[in-house]
Amino acid sequence: MPRLRLATAPAAGSVPAAGRGRAAIRGPGGRPLILLAIGLVALVVALIAGVAAGSVAVPPGQTIAILGHHLLGLDLPVTWTPAQETIVFDLRLPRVLTAMTVGVGLAVAGAAFQGLLRNPLADPYVLGTASGAALGAAIAVVVPVRTLILEFGLVNVLAFVGALGAVAVVYRLSRIQHGGTTSLLLTGYAISSLLAAGLAMAMYLSGAGLRQIFTYLLGGFESSSWLRLAGAAPLVLVAAVLIGLRARALNGMLLGEEAAQHLGVDVRRERVILLSLASLATAASVAVSGLVGFVGLVAPHVVRLAVGPNARLVLPLSALFGASLMAGADLAARLLGEIPVGVITAVLGAPFFLAILRAAQRGYDL
Repeated sequence: MPRLRLATAPAAGSVPAAGRGRAAIRGPGGRPLILLAIGLVALVVALIAGVAAGSVAVPPGQTIAILGHHLLGLDLPVTWTPAQETIVFDLRLPRVLTAMTVGVGLAVAGAAFQGLLRNPLADPYVLGTASGAALGAAIAVVVPVRTLILEFGLVNVLAFVGALGAVAVVYRLSRIQHGGTTSLLLTGYAISSLLAAGLAMAMYLSGAGLRQIFTYLLGGFESSSWLRLAGAAPLVLVAAVLIGLRARALNGMLLGEEAAQHLGVDVRRERVILLSLASLATAASVAVSGLVGFVGLVAPHVVRLAVGPNARLVLPLSALFGASLMAGADLAARLLGEIPVGVITAVLGAPFFLAILRAAQRGYDL
C-alpha cells in the first residue's frame, strides 16, 4: 500500500492558489467505491449476525423476515414464534443499533479531531471527554440519588454533562492562553489528569458502587433500549452529518491554519464548530455505552490509509466502518459471556491496527 502524504502549509508570505491548496490533499484513486461496497456489506452482515446470534439463536431466515416485517413492511413467506420476535425486535435490535450509533459517533469524532488537530494519534477522548464522562458517572454512583427518566439514569445524564463540561473547560482555558492546537492538546492533557484524580477519589468513596463504575469505564450495551436509542441517536447522527457537511473546512485545516485562511476558511469559527460537534457526538455516545476505546482511533486510520486524507471520503467511510466494528465487537462480547465491549475493541483493535501499519510500511503523514 503506498504511502499517503498531506502537503504541509506554505511558508510565511506565500499565497497558494485555491486550486493548488485543494490539490495538496491527495490519495490513491479508484478505491472509495470498493471500500464503500465492502463497508455496506460488513454493516448488513453485522446487523443480521448481531440480531440473530446470542444465548438463544434465531435462524437467519426468521431474523431477516422479522426485520423485514418491522422495518420495511415486507411479509416474507417465513413464519416465526412470538418469542423469536421479542428477542429480535425488542431485545437485540435496539442493542445492535445502539452499538452502530456509538460506532458512528466515535469514528466521525475521531476523524474530525485527527484532522482538526493535525495529529494522527488524536481520538474522541483527546480533550478530556472520557475523563469528564467517567467522573460524571462516578459522581452519579456516589451520590445517593436514584432516578430514571425515559430509561436514562443519573449515570447517563452526568456522564453526558461531564463529557461536554470537560471539553468546554479545555477550550476556554486554551483560549485564555492564546494558543493554537498545541495549547489545546496540552490543556486537554492537564484537565484529563485533574479529572482522573477526581475519578480516583470518587472510586475510593464509592464503596459497593465500585463495580458499577468499572462497568461504565469498560463500556457495554447491556442496558440498551429503544428509548435510550431514541435519546442518543439524534444527537450523534445530527452531529455526524453536520461534521460531514464541513468537510471542506476540515480539508483546509489539514493543510495548516495559514493555508486554510488563504483558501477562505474562517479558522477560528470552524474550529469552534467542529470541536463542538465532535464533542457532542462523543458525549452522546459515551453516555449510553460507557468508555469504549480504539474505535475512534482505528476506523479513521484504516479509511485514511485506503483512500487518503480527503475528509469528504474519510468522514462517511469512517462512520460506516465504525458502525460495523462496534456492532461486531458487541456481538463478540455477548458470545463470550457479556464481557465488556472495551476489552474486545482493545484486544481485536490493537493487533489489527498494527497489522495495517505494517502492511503500509511507513504509514502516512498528516
